[in-house]
Amino acid sequence: MLEKRSCESCLVFASSCQQETNWPYMYNGKRPLELSHSDGCCPQTKLSKLSSDDSSSADDNQLSRDQSDDDDISKQSDSSSDLDSSLIHHHHHPIGLHQTDLNNQSADDSSPEEDDSYRSFSDSSEEEGYRRHAGYSSSDLDALIQPIGRDNSISCIIKCSRSDYGSIASLNRSFRNLIRSGEIYKLRRQNGVVEHWVYFSCNLLQWEAYDPFRHRWMHLPSMPPNECFLLSDKESLAVGTELLVFGKEVTSQVIYRYSILTNSWTTATNMNAPRCLFGSASLGEIAILAGGCDSQGNILSSAEMYNSETQTWETLPSMNKPRRMCSGVFMDKKFYVIGGVCGVGNDLRVLTCGEEYDLEARRWTEIPNMSPGRSSAPGEAEIPAAAGAPPLVAVVNNELYAADHADMEVKKYDKERNSWLTIGRLPERAVSMNGWGLAFRACGDRLIVIGGPRALGEGFIELNSWVPSEGPPQWNLLDRMRSGNFVYNCAVMGC
Repeated sequence: MLEKRSCESCLVFASSCQQETNWPYMYNGKRPLELSHSDGCCPQTKLSKLSSDDSSSADDNQLSRDQSDDDDISKQSDSSSDLDSSLIHHHHHPIGLHQTDLNNQSADDSSPEEDDSYRSFSDSSEEEGYRRHAGYSSSDLDALIQPIGRDNSISCIIKCSRSDYGSIASLNRSFRNLIRSGEIYKLRRQNGVVEHWVYFSCNLLQWEAYDPFRHRWMHLPSMPPNECFLLSDKESLAVGTELLVFGKEVTSQVIYRYSILTNSWTTATNMNAPRCLFGSASLGEIAILAGGCDSQGNILSSAEMYNSETQTWETLPSMNKPRRMCSGVFMDKKFYVIGGVCGVGNDLRVLTCGEEYDLEARRWTEIPNMSPGRSSAPGEAEIPAAAGAPPLVAVVNNELYAADHADMEVKKYDKERNSWLTIGRLPERAVSMNGWGLAFRACGDRLIVIGGPRALGEGFIELNSWVPSEGPPQWNLLDRMRSGNFVYNCAVMGC
């Protein structure tokens, strides 16, 4: 259930002013992501066609029909009445979770308890019968919002918030197919409409999603239980409508894939050269991963590109230098790998250079001194090469920023001078362990810092944001959540 829909969305579907919880729900025994907090909700609406079956009454001359016709009409009315009643009073189910799956959700999940009388409205024969009874034709279904046509309907839906899509999908089968197929997200991308949500994990198999526009928290389903994966190094990456989490099983690497279209985890196609501790970044439906190390610990210079629409991997030319524990960003439509370590055994050294990959020329270029470098807190010994976190870097509006966790400073990269300039401070509670446990990410036109205090008993994290275009760093507290205060993985999905 997604509340607080915008007034614009209400206008699009203005007909009968119903609460969203009373909408007919169209998923196959499924409902939108449940929110862990509920606020007041504005009146919601639905298409007039969906409620038109109750508006038609028998004419006076119909009373003179024979008994068989009356019986037929009575059966249709009873069926319609029962269907409307079942649609109005049943609870919603999470997208991608069948009712049997709901029994396995964790106790802290905020989903409402199931109603035994729940009926799915996805059965094709039942739905088609209802459509005919309501006066629908196949062209009506294709039109989405019939009075304005399919193209104009899609133009309206593209501009709605991602938070509204679960509710919109409940209107009828055409809306559901448009959203669950992923077509609407492709059209949003083609029209330059992108909405960024933050995904992070403070518990090893549990992920949270946060909508910074509506300040909403959402619990993702728990990842598949896998003890070996649980204890392995993990990386994460959001690309297209997917969240990829990389880890290790007993003898091989594994990738778990979460899809916002189904709200479920599956095993994803593995890389051509499986690896961990790599640098990565995404741009639309593609992502590039570079460097890292293989299952034998060999540091790699190879790179691969992932296409989330085809779920395939393509091997790219290798970098000039092998490196692991590096970071990756897209900037000016090029991919950059920054920092990392290289060497063999105990002879590891920190790399200060970066490398630029030109997607059109398919060529790597080394850039000296591109890494913001590592520093130790005052009075502390220098961090060993293998102990520090990868550089905390992020790109907003094609400008590169870095978080210096030791000095609690924010730095900006000067492309022309190839140097770093300190521009302000990090939030006070943005503490870490040599850079680990702290998330520093770009989220649209803002920078996000996610972290929490290390004091005993203070089990919560904070999300702070700053919009660089508005001036020097002034961090605003977006939200706070009671949780573990160590961020294991974090990714931002824009779609």
